[in-house]
Amino acid sequence: MTASRSSDPAAHERLYRSLRSRIMLGELDPGIALTLRGLAADYHMSMTPAREAVRRLVAEGALTLSTSGRVSTPELSDERIEELAALRALIEPELAARALPRAHFALIDRLAQMNARIADAVERHDAVGYIRCNLEFHRMLYLRAQAPAMLAMLETIWLQLGPTMRALYGRVKRNEPPRHHRMILAALRAGDEPALRLAVRADVTHGLRHLTST
Repeated sequence: MTASRSSDPAAHERLYRSLRSRIMLGELDPGIALTLRGLAADYHMSMTPAREAVRRLVAEGALTLSTSGRVSTPELSDERIEELAALRALIEPELAARALPRAHFALIDRLAQMNARIADAVERHDAVGYIRCNLEFHRMLYLRAQAPAMLAMLETIWLQLGPTMRALYGRVKRNEPPRHHRMILAALRAGDEPALRLAVRADVTHGLRHLTST
């Protein structure tokens, strides 16, 4: 790729989306240092799109920038984890409740299939696959809420938690998919909004207890 083409907006967008996905899915551990030169080399482009992609990810909280200019994936304190989890506990039950009137049986079947894929990832000890399928389970439901601003805010929270979730997976001995997903599916089938809100909130707070216990 030539220098002129590597500095175009398409190159920047490609790097941004790829790196954003890797961070959200926990492919990078907390505290991993990144360099513009290294990113440019990895993605076969110039420093300009790498710099712009990093700037956007720092603004979203997906990367941290120290006073010395060091760029790294976030290492979250317990207090920060609790803050982000509290936001999830506020936003996600609301999104689920808004999605409920549009949660037709075909959608519920797809959610159940996704939950089976989570079980497969657990059996394979596939941390990234587990995180990917878990996020997709939630996103698939929340898209039915037709609340794009709330979902965008939530994805920023997921993004900041990505590396920490990967570290958590290595500490927690999982042998089954999240049990609260079964409660979510049951509430959806019953059309029970209070039960759905409780199940989603329980799913988030259960994860919080693991994240803040070391």
